[in-house]
Amino acid sequence: MLIVNADDWGSSRSETDAALACFVKGRITSVTAMVFMVDSERAADLAKELGIDVGLHLNLDGEFTGDHCPADVREHHARIRRFLKRNKYACLLYNPCLRKTFRRVYQAQAQEFQRLYGRRPSHIDGHHHMHLCTNMLVDDVIPVGEKVRRNFSFWRGEKGIVNRTYRRLVDSRLAGRYRVTDFFFSLGLCLQWEKLGRVAELARAANVELMTHPDVADEYTYLMSDAFLELKQSVAMGTFGML
Repeated sequence: MLIVNADDWGSSRSETDAALACFVKGRITSVTAMVFMVDSERAADLAKELGIDVGLHLNLDGEFTGDHCPADVREHHARIRRFLKRNKYACLLYNPCLRKTFRRVYQAQAQEFQRLYGRRPSHIDGHHHMHLCTNMLVDDVIPVGEKVRRNFSFWRGEKGIVNRTYRRLVDSRLAGRYRVTDFFFSLGLCLQWEKLGRVAELARAANVELMTHPDVADEYTYLMSDAFLELKQSVAMGTFGML
């Protein structure tokens, strides 16, 4: 099964509208929504109207641009952002001083999602994949049993042994607590490396998530192309609700 998921739903009007156009044409199967953002309210109304499969796109490192975020949540969120933006390896470090802060920010976003959509998210991933930062993993902030995005999947030789070992350890922990797909790829990278054929082949025998950002011109053009239509007709398409 191939799940084509558009990230950043509700982040801005342009991002929502690009994903919406792809959904209407049957080119994506699900989205992950950001809360406390400028287009979160409108995006939620659209998703409910059209019956879109919607997950939570957890935001730990991007500024909240909406008007409905409580002041204390903004303060906790700002502390996390400062920590994660210190350097590119900060997400690998564990900060014991932020244990309650991470949990508070996650719970606030989960509760806001419930308010906007009237239900729990179908799945959970993270803006810039920060749902996999060490504080989130060590403290098991996301409740057990949820459907959660795994690490990127790579073919042999694409990454060094340290990188692959770390990813395997993280994925093993995820698989022990959550429901995850068998593979996860980025449409942008697959277009760059011309590997969509291999992704489709995997999806005929396993559950594969393909992440996309339809507001990126190259990705939008491909999603709307006859080439992608032919590819999607060759595999079983699905949603996280079917996982």
